[in-house]
Amino acid sequence: MAGVRLYFDEDSMNRALIRALRARRVDVVTAAESGMIGKSDEEHLRRATDLERTLYSFNIGDYSTLHTGWLSAGAMHGGIVIAIQQRFSIGDQLRRLLRLVNERTPETMRGALEYMSSWGP
Repeated sequence: MAGVRLYFDEDSMNRALIRALRARRVDVVTAAESGMIGKSDEEHLRRATDLERTLYSFNIGDYSTLHTGWLSAGAMHGGIVIAIQQRFSIGDQLRRLLRLVNERTPETMRGALEYMSSWGP
């Protein structure tokens, strides 16, 4: 069974973080690599879901609303992880995302909304 695979939207695409995750064998794809620059948050969530990936973003308000709307409509996404921008260093994001991908499965992320603050020490 494959582990949690991540999709970074435009807000969260940090080269150093992505390189560090990939160096640790975490499967990450970005909005830029997916040709999704300039798309709406809903389009990013749909793309991540189509790719069977968990979306990572700093856009707390919009993705919280989308999460609620999708579940209310009976739609299921591949999971969302959101963080407050500039609250976590690259190293802290790395440690927290590694913990999440090592402790969760794609199945347990399905339809889940996780806050980066919950995955700290």
